[in-house]
Amino acid sequence: MKSYGPDLFKGTAFYYSRYRPVYPGSLIRYLINRFSLDGQGVMLDLGCGNGRLSLRFTDWFQEITGVDTEPEMIDEAVRLCREQRLENLNWFLGDLQSFRNQYHNSPFKLVTIAQAFHWMKREETLSILYDMIHTGGGAAIIDYSTPDLEPPAWKRKVNEVVKRWYGIKRKAGEAVYTHPSISHEQIVRESRFTLETQTLPQHEKKWSVDDIIGNLYSTSYGSKRFLGEKTPYFEKDLKEELLSLNDEGIFWESMQVSIKLAIKI
Repeated sequence: MKSYGPDLFKGTAFYYSRYRPVYPGSLIRYLINRFSLDGQGVMLDLGCGNGRLSLRFTDWFQEITGVDTEPEMIDEAVRLCREQRLENLNWFLGDLQSFRNQYHNSPFKLVTIAQAFHWMKREETLSILYDMIHTGGGAAIIDYSTPDLEPPAWKRKVNEVVKRWYGIKRKAGEAVYTHPSISHEQIVRESRFTLETQTLPQHEKKWSVDDIIGNLYSTSYGSKRFLGEKTPYFEKDLKEELLSLNDEGIFWESMQVSIKLAIKI
């Protein structure tokens, strides 16, 4: 797997907390029901980012640990945890291998990997997780999927402007992003886990111009550090292009959450 360096999400944590779409309640309900969550046991949120998914499960586990390699994300997770006065969450800065070497408690009932599996050494990750998960438990690989074959006009316009200012190739840390050629489903099928898949009902997401810009800055490829002094000119260009499509500056997107479960039988 390609190495993207240590700064993949450098400078994005502030925007991640404020502009990334919130996971729908249907995702939380689905995982609660599928794994019969009852407030007992432990959960691991791998590639937790700012902990925004971990925080949704605090009533359903005795203890939750979030693991991420980005210091700014862990700092933001700590801040949000303190802000909400939550006491059953722990945060670990590092990768899964280093975490495994230090973790000696009960096996996990649920591991969540939300919009992060494509950054990982996937086969190795599942191999390590297998021995860390309770029998009957599993890992939930969570991503957004697009129900519409054609993206809305405003998203196509955003992509045009992004290419104009960031370049045609999608930046990722110290390299250019390469999408995995083998699907997550196939990786799970070839592991010791049993695969289950689920797609949740689509929902509509409302975006303002500021939301769109903030969400872009929360991504690995859209970090403001790639723009530098060009930032205000980019924002002016994008705002003008979007407002040319809708002078009220309100846009809608159909979104769906897809889940690949790796179940330990």
